[in-house]
Amino acid sequence: MSSHSHDHGDDHGHSHDHAHHHADMGTADSRRRVAIAAALTAAFMFAEVAGGILSGSLALLADAAHMLTDAGSLVLAWVGYKLAERPADPQRSFGFARMKILAAFTNGILLVLLAIWIVWEAIHRLMAPVEVMGGLLMVVAVAGLVVNVIAFLVLHGGSKDDLNMQGALWHVAGDMLGSVAAIAAAGIIMATGWMAADPILSVLVALLVGFAGIRIARQSGHILLEGTPEGLSSADITADLVMNIPDIASVTHVHAWALTETKRLITLEVTAAPGACTETVRRDVKARLADAFDLSHATVEVVSEPL
Repeated sequence: MSSHSHDHGDDHGHSHDHAHHHADMGTADSRRRVAIAAALTAAFMFAEVAGGILSGSLALLADAAHMLTDAGSLVLAWVGYKLAERPADPQRSFGFARMKILAAFTNGILLVLLAIWIVWEAIHRLMAPVEVMGGLLMVVAVAGLVVNVIAFLVLHGGSKDDLNMQGALWHVAGDMLGSVAAIAAAGIIMATGWMAADPILSVLVALLVGFAGIRIARQSGHILLEGTPEGLSSADITADLVMNIPDIASVTHVHAWALTETKRLITLEVTAAPGACTETVRRDVKARLADAFDLSHATVEVVSEPL
C-alpha cells in the first residue's frame, strides 16, 4: 500500500493564489524598473560617444563601451522578466520562471568579462599614455554620474532577493563608480596633468565590478545546478521529520532545490511505521515541511513497511 502525492499546497489554495499574485506584481515592477534604467543608460551612452570623439578621449569611449554592455545587460534582464511571466505549457511544466536566473547568470559572466577588459585596457594605457582633455572629461563624467545615480535609485527600489535585479543593479553601480573614477581622474589631470590617474582609478572600479559578477554568477549558477537552497539540509529535514512525526519509520531520497531565488521545492520518500495510515503520514509530513522549513511545494511519496 503506498500513497504518491503531487498536490502542491492544495490545502492552502487561497494563500497560494495570493502569493502568486504578489510575485507577478513584483516581477512587473522589476521589469518596469529595468526598462527605465536601460533607456537612461542607452541614451547617455550616445552622449559619451560624442564627448569621446570631440575630446579625443579614449577614457570616455571606453566608458561608452562599458555603458553599451550595461544597456545590453539591462535589456537581457528585461527579457528574463518578460519570459518568466509566460505560463507553463506541456513541454515546460514549470513555465519560464528560471529565465530570470539564466539572465542573472549571463549578467554575472558579462560583469567578470567587463572587469577583465577594463584591466586590460588600463594596462595598455599605462604603457602608452593617452592625452585627455580634462575639462570635457569632467563635464561628461559629471553628467554621467547624474544619469547613473537616477538609474541606480530606480533599480534600488526593486526586490532585494531578486538575483536578476541584483545583476542589473551591479551593472549600474559599476557605471556609477566609473563616473566617480572619471571625475577624480579629470580633477587630477586638470590639476597636475598626470594622465595615468585615469587607468589606475578604472582598475579599482574593475575589481569591484568583477567581485559582484563572481558573486551573482555563483548564486545563480548554484540554482541552475539544482543546488540545495541556503539554510536547508537533507540531514536536518530527515532528523526533524523522524523526531516530530511518530508514525515515520524512515525518510530517504530527500532532494531539495530551487526553481528561482524564492521558490523552493522538495521531493522525498517516507516509510510509514507498520499499521500507520499512509495518507495521514503524507499530510503530516507536508504540513511539517511547510511550517518548519517553509517548503509548501513538496512531493511526498509514502510507502508502508512490509509486515
